[in-house]
Parts: sequence; structure tokens; C-alpha cells
Amino acid sequence: MRAYGSVRAVLAVSAALLLTAGCQRAAGGPAERVPPAPSKATFLGPGACAAHGQAFTEVPCTSERAVARVSVRRAGTAHTAAGCPLNTDFVLYIDGRATAGYACMRNLEAPHPGDPGMGGGPFTVVGDCVYQAGEGQVKETPCDGSGPEPPAYNVTKAVTRRTDCPPTTAMYVELTGGAQRVGCARRL
Repeated sequence: MRAYGSVRAVLAVSAALLLTAGCQRAAGGPAERVPPAPSKATFLGPGACAAHGQAFTEVPCTSERAVARVSVRRAGTAHTAAGCPLNTDFVLYIDGRATAGYACMRNLEAPHPGDPGMGGGPFTVVGDCVYQAGEGQVKETPCDGSGPEPPAYNVTKAVTRRTDCPPTTAMYVELTGGAQRVGCARRL
């Protein structure tokens, strides 16, 4: 009887060791290796908040220093906003061997330059106002006229082809953040 209890104790200890070693057996299948948890969280990962001083630093979102939250974090070195939500206020490029990439940032409080008509953000979207900044080039400006340049055109519709724009379209604006690549803009 005593030997039976010892065998049961050895089996319990063996099972505990297997679980802590990261092995798992699927029902009817072979044992699989469970990857260990990462030793360090990604700098400015999704949901993290940042404070701005001489450089951006990660801080708790409840900190009085927190100014923006990461909505999407991408790895790599390309300086692009691909994959960021259209309402992104700014893109933070992160250099570093292990942390290179970019974070799509949204301010915790207004102003939100990525919102339509506010005059900023990495994307031009429906509702934004633009002015002609040179031959074949437009730049965003606030629709309320509070920016350094007055608004000249308002993007009223996003379409896939220029021919889909309404007849009131005075300018075609290249859109970079969504599936519809042409912005139909009317003169203000």
C-alpha cells in the first residue's frame, strides 16, 4: 500500500516537471513544445503609452506624463505608415537592433490631427482640407482656417478610379491609407 502512494507521488512530481518544462500533450497527439514567454516586452507595443521629453519614452497610461497610445506596432525599418489606422495622429519611428519599427500613435487628448478636417496625421482622408503646395503636390491644412495656409479644397469622396468622382470634383488627391486610392476634392 505504501509503495502505491510513492508511485502516485512520483507520477505527480513527473507531471509537474513536464508542465513546468513547457511540454504539453494534445489529446491523442504527440507532445508539443510550448514556446517560452518572451523575456522582455516590446518597446512601445500595442496599447502602451508614451511620454515626450527629449525623446519618446514608454510610461504607464495612467501617468500624468502620458501623451499618446500605440494603436499598432510594426517591426522593420521601412519608414511608412502601412497598417496604421486612418485616424492615426502621428507615426513614431523606432530605431534599435532589437526594436526597429514604427508605432502608430493616437493622442490621449485633443487635438487629434489624424481626424478628418484637423489638418494633419499621416493620411489624407475624406473630410480633410488641402492646399496646393507646388506642382502636383498638395498638403493638408485645418478646414477651419486655423493653420498657416488657408484650405483651398475639401476631399468629399474616396473612390478607386477618377471616373467615379462626382462632376463637382476640382482636384484629384492621392490617398495612401485605404483601398480607395483617389480622393475627389471640391474647391472651397
